Amino acid sequence: MARIQLLKAFVGKAVGRLAFAKTDRSKSTRHPQITVVNRMSDVEPIPDGFHTLAPHLVVHDAAAAIEFYRRAFGALELFRIASPDGKLILYSELQVGESRLMLCDEVPDSDRWRPPKSLGGTSVTIHFWTDDCDAAFRRAVDAGAEVSMPLMDAFWGDRYGKVTDPFGHEWAIATHTKDLTPMEITDAVADAFSKS
Repeated sequence: MARIQLLKAFVGKAVGRLAFAKTDRSKSTRHPQITVVNRMSDVEPIPDGFHTLAPHLVVHDAAAAIEFYRRAFGALELFRIASPDGKLILYSELQVGESRLMLCDEVPDSDRWRPPKSLGGTSVTIHFWTDDCDAAFRRAVDAGAEVSMPLMDAFWGDRYGKVTDPFGHEWAIATHTKDLTPMEITDAVADAFSKS
């Protein structure tokens, strides 16, 4: 129960900062396509290093997950925030290539912060683009990921395969190999399904 209260306090502080932000309808200087509403001073609405979408994974044993992602995907840990007792990682940021990944420990007393293994699976795939998917795939498997779809030359123009990490998250690993139009992909789908 104390963990839930701690998380509510942590989230409450963040929400409180937003609630008192001055109303401002201006354009972001870094992302001109974004109109900023309820923005505080000159703070960018998307933090440096992040893109519009960024995965935030919940895992059992975040410290072990950080080490796995370092070995499997070359992740660099930027920082972590631990619970006062040091038993949980409440928030961490990893850099994987040019993208950021957020990560935290599950909170067993909560129905909100639960990892795929506690839920019986995941409905989300994290797509990992790389220059050499064969090497990246081998690296992930060598680090302990399970192959869920072997690498193949996919009909949509990618070299593509999937692994499931030891924490239950699924990763698609791909290298784009051929530019195709939507019509060419549609034709390739019909051809692929006619053979199966």
